[in-house]
Formats: sequence, structure tokens, C-alpha cells
Amino acid sequence: MAKHRYSPDVPALSSAFGRRRFLGYLIAAPTLAVGVFGVVQADTPAADASVPSPPQPEEIFDLGDLQNLAAAPTSHLISVRVNPDGTASFAAHRAEVGQGMTTAVAMMIAEELDLPLDKVTITLADARPELVFNQLTGGSNSMRSIYLPVRTAAAIARQQLVAAAAREWNLDPSALSTANGVVTGPGGRRASYGSLAAAAASDKTTPVPAPPLKPSSQFTVLGTPQSRIDALDIVTGKKSFGMDIQVPGALPTMVRRPPTINGTVASVNNTAAVRAMPGVTDIAVISHGVAVRARTFGQCIDAIRALDVTWGPGTVDDTSDATVLAALKAAELPLVVPPLTVTSVNADFTFAFASNSPLEPDNAIADVRSGSAEIWSALKVPIDAQQAIAAMLGMPQDAVTVHVVQGGGSFGRHLFHNVAAEAAEASQRMGKPVKLMWSRTDDFRQGRTHPMCTSRVRANLLLGNVVSYEQRHTSVQTDFSHGLGEMITATAAKLPVGGNLSFAETIFELSQSSPYNFGVTTQLLNEVPLRFNTGSMRNIYSPNVVCAQELVVDRIAAKMGKDPVAFRRRYLKDSRVLAVLNKAAEAGNWGAALPAGMAQGIAVHSEYQAAIACLVQIDCTPATVNRQIQDGVGGPRVTKALVVVDPGFAINPRGLEAQMIGGMNDGIALALTSSLHISNGIPLEGSWDNYFYTRQWNTPLDMQVIVMPATSDSPSGAGELGVAPAFAAVACAYARATGTMPTSFPINHGTLGFTPYPLEPSTPPSPTDGLDNAY
Repeated sequence: MAKHRYSPDVPALSSAFGRRRFLGYLIAAPTLAVGVFGVVQADTPAADASVPSPPQPEEIFDLGDLQNLAAAPTSHLISVRVNPDGTASFAAHRAEVGQGMTTAVAMMIAEELDLPLDKVTITLADARPELVFNQLTGGSNSMRSIYLPVRTAAAIARQQLVAAAAREWNLDPSALSTANGVVTGPGGRRASYGSLAAAAASDKTTPVPAPPLKPSSQFTVLGTPQSRIDALDIVTGKKSFGMDIQVPGALPTMVRRPPTINGTVASVNNTAAVRAMPGVTDIAVISHGVAVRARTFGQCIDAIRALDVTWGPGTVDDTSDATVLAALKAAELPLVVPPLTVTSVNADFTFAFASNSPLEPDNAIADVRSGSAEIWSALKVPIDAQQAIAAMLGMPQDAVTVHVVQGGGSFGRHLFHNVAAEAAEASQRMGKPVKLMWSRTDDFRQGRTHPMCTSRVRANLLLGNVVSYEQRHTSVQTDFSHGLGEMITATAAKLPVGGNLSFAETIFELSQSSPYNFGVTTQLLNEVPLRFNTGSMRNIYSPNVVCAQELVVDRIAAKMGKDPVAFRRRYLKDSRVLAVLNKAAEAGNWGAALPAGMAQGIAVHSEYQAAIACLVQIDCTPATVNRQIQDGVGGPRVTKALVVVDPGFAINPRGLEAQMIGGMNDGIALALTSSLHISNGIPLEGSWDNYFYTRQWNTPLDMQVIVMPATSDSPSGAGELGVAPAFAAVACAYARATGTMPTSFPINHGTLGFTPYPLEPSTPPSPTDGLDNAY
């Protein structure tokens, strides 16, 4: 690592960092601990166009700005610590669910501390209610919100270490430099960070001036491709997840669930017989099922299969895909601008329910005692979980300790704490600690879903220009009862949206905007209050909204006799979006001659203050569509995929590349194969073998990610960025390959390609009841 000469005169960072200013302070501690305080400032970008569209709220102040605003008052409550062994540690107030957050944070600290990356340890903080809105992981906001506070805390720590060495050597701090965890001075003087940690500490909390942060030209860690700090543990099986945690007395626990969503228990008719089964220790009725605790998970499965339960009704018992679609159609908001006869483009799209489907089944450990409780689970809003669980248990909030553990995927699922609440409820009723796990079938049928929705679009053309664009998005209501809704309430007076909007409408307005100058542009949301267990799946509304938009853009281009790329070049508002489009067209060889039944598709997107373009090639030839694979008929296959992304500044290009590849596979799944079929109030899908996420047979063999040169000193959001344009690009490619624009997604949803598991497990065990897939 290059040496960093301490100097208070290092130039300030560029104007991109002007959005926030930070102050620092020393925390009372035996070794060095530093925190920061921040103030948010929002900027308003400008755009020029021949027929300009007025700015939409998302372009002025987006969802990430809201999260930063809400988090700012407590940003001073995070701290970087330097330990006596010369390492640094940080308890991250964001969740790690596979996205690589811990690696990026370690890079920030290593950079500003001039410390080797392997000397930085990142753990996950327990629920900290004093953080208020500053412990929520979502909206691709983690890096945007903590990049400056964490770096500032690390820079102050380095400053204090230098000052301690200067005092010890009776030298001016400017004569000293730092590198590799060592302070050096004239005459060969050297002191390790560990030897200085106590001397640099403070016995009282003291404000200190924050030094200027390193300019990007001096970075040696940030902006360089780094492997995950937990990569070795992952590939050797040493990484610990929730089910690996050993809590004394916490035995395996599972739940027999109702055959409808949110059904309740009327009676359990054979409790004594099941309690007498091998290994079973306890049976308890909980809010939405019957919990069974046993010595092994296998014994839990045997017991819940054997239970005879009479069920009460659920909340959506008589619903199906058809009834939900009818309700959505009836609730669609009107399009205001009348069609201009032959110069109008109109389209209606339907998007099926989909599952968050993280690889790791939901799980939690709970130990509820008289007057206290302790919870372990992968939680993205742990403060909300702590509050709700305390209220459920009848305890004060500070009597409930919530430990955040690393999760094996989330995609929005862990914004909700259902499994932690169930574990706490079961533990309280049994009077014993439990290690509760959902089965795969529980996840797909009773877990959170991305709601079914429709999108109506009308674009009007006049005199060779697009003069209006309207989009009306209608959705089954999305549950924002987690902390994001409270953020909106707390910051409502400062948001650039008017009227008495719901949480969902506000989030829609702060996350959706059109990248095109299409004259008068409106994008509105309406919701239908059906009580499914919904949630904000990865990228929330954008995959569906952008898919509909980009398909219509291709239709407009065709109507005007323009190539899809040339058309987009003319109408795009933002130079960054135009740059990624041009790069994708060039690197992806847009316009290449392809056989009949094969085609390219391209789509762009701008969100989280980032810009992205996706270009794919799809094979819809009969030989490919009709080929036989393990899961049934193959269907179309995306054979090539290119992602070009401008993330502002890429903290870890290797991690960013992984995020883009994941987003591409999500987009392929949503376009072609991945959905839930609702019948009699419950999804028919019961496990991975009938929920067709992108598999090895239909993921592109040729996939490339290009990260554009930095256009900012600060990172944008990226965790969810790739899903929407990937979905849209695949849909556009399919339309060009088949000559028919798809209007219902995924395209295979109309065919049920599997035999559903029974709605209740069978006794004796059946190979089709889904519980054999519990692990």
C-alpha cells in the first residue's frame, strides 16, 4: 500500500461530495474509536431537449436521498475502532445477505486508515434503536449512505494515530506518514497502529475536526477489484449462517401451515399422539400454524406431516390469477391525453406474482425467558423487528436483544421479520429456546411475493416527435409496513411529492422516472387492497415499469421507421445514459446479422443516481424452444448478454460485476420463466423444482460486464440496478425474434409445467409433498 503523507492541506473532494458535510468526534473508549455526524444536501440536475419533459420527482429527489435524509441525524452514532493488535473493526449497521457489503465497507476503512485490507474486520451490529432510521438495508442505498461517514471515521482515526505518534516523538504531525498500519517519521521512527491505539484514545466523547478525505487519485484500495473478504470461508464451508449458530437448548422447530395464505388454527385434533412421536418435545399453536420442536429436523418433518389440524379461513381464500387480474383491470387509472388516431401507440401489460426465493430458507433462533428475549436472524430492518417482537411478547423494547446474522440471499425478503417473530412466539409458548426453519414450500407459498400488476402505456406522436407519454401502473398492494414506511412519515414535509400519497405511491414517485424526453410524461400508481403477503422484491417497481416502457419505446421507434438504438440516442435526456447506450451498442455489435428466430434486444435505465444499458441476444428458433431439458421443455434461451454500467464511482468493480450478473439472471427469469400461479388463495409452486428461476441451461454462456470510467467521486446504488434493464432487454429481444410483442410475463406463465405439491403434507410421507426439499 502506498504511503499517505499526513497533511491538513489535501484538496477537498469534488463537487459530487458537496451533497453531504461531516463532522467527527472521539468516542470515550480504552482504544481509539471514532464517529461522525453528517448533513444532507440535495442537488437538482438539469437536462436539455428539443421537446423537453418536465422533471419527475425521482429526478429531483430520489428514494436514496430520502433514506440519506432520514439516516443523517444518527450518522454520528457509528464508529470505527482501532484495536491493540493493530487491526480495525467496524460493526456494520447494514445487513450482509450476499451482496458484498462487508467487503466494500472494509475497503473504505482500509483506504482511509492506510491499513491492509486483511487487517479490517467487519461484523454486523445488533439492533440499535438509537439509530432510528439508520439501520435499514434496502433501496440499493447502503453504499450511498455510508460511504462518506465510514471513510470520515477512518480518516479521523488515522489522524488521531498520527497525532499520538507526533506527541510521543515531539514532532509536527505533518512530518509523519502512514502506510500498512504503521506511522513513520524522520530518523527511522516507526510505530504500529496497535502500539498507538491506547494513546490515541479519549476518556471522554470529544468533537474533533474531520480531515479532508483522500482524493480518488490517491486511492490504492477503493476502485480496485477485490475478492470478497469472506470468499475463502464461503468456498471451504466455514462461513456461518443462521442455522450454523449454536445456542444452548435451541432445538429444531418447524411449523405446520394452513392451506391458504394467513389461515389460522381452529383446532389441533391429535396433539397427544404427535407429542408421543420420536424426538418430539413440544407442540404449540402460533398465529398462523402449529409449531413442533424436536431433536432433529427430520423428526419435525415427520411430526408436522402427522398433525391433524382444522383450519380457519385465510385472507385471500377465493382468489386466483384470473380474479386478481380482473380486480387490477377494474382499478386502472385513466389515461388523460386522448389518442392521436394513427399516431398513437397503446399497450397493456400483465406481470404475474413472483417469489423473492432466496437460496437460504427462512430461519431464526429465539430464546424467550421471563422478562427477556434474545433473537438471532438475518434481518434488514432489525430495529423494526425488535419493536414488533417486544410488543408481541409484552416486553419493553430494551428487554429484547436482536442479533443480526449473515443471510444467504434476500432480494427484499428479509425486510420482513416473520420468521423471527414466529420463533419468538413459539419459544414463549413452549418456554424453551427454538431454532425455527421454514421449508422450501413455506417460503414459496407463505413467504413474501412480488405483487401481480398491470401497466397501461400510451404515447402520442406528432410531427415526427413524441409529445406525450403516460403510464398507469396498477398493483396488488405492496406491504411497506417495515421501517421504510416510517421513514416516509418522518420526512414527508421535505419530499418533492404533493397530496395525501400512500407509502407505496410515494416510493413509486421517488423511484420511477422516464429517461426520455417524451413531452408531457406521467407515471402513476394505483393499488388494489388484496391481503396477500407481498413485499418489495429486488428493484421494487422498476422491472415491470421499465419492461413495459422499453417495449413501447421499440414500438414507437418502429412506427417512426427508426432503429431502436438510433431512436433512443435522439430522445435520451441524460448524457450518462446515452454514454452507456453507445458503449453497449459498440461492444455488443448492435445490428449484427442473425438467423431467423434470433435477435438482439437493448434497454436502458437510470435509477439510484446510476446509468445502465443491457444488450442481449436471444434464440427463439424451434430447435431451441422445443428442446428437452431436465425441467421440461426448454423455451427461448438468452445466448449472449452485455451489461454496461456507470455507477458513478465503483467501490469494488469485481463486486459490482457480480451484482450485474445476478441482476441479468433475475431479469431473464422474470421475462421468460419465473412466476407464481395463484389458485384458491395460495401459490401452486412449492419448491425450486417448480419455480423456474434462471437455471444453468438458460443462463447466457457469453456474459460480459463493462464498468464505465468514474463519472463521480461517490458511488451510486447498484445492488438492484441490473434487474429492470435486463428484464426489458430480454423482452425486447423476444419481440424482435418472434415478430410479436409479448404483453404477459413471464412468457411461459400461461402453461403450468409441473404437478403442484398437495396443499397439506400427506401421511405416510409422499415424495410430492414438498417437505423433502426443506433443506
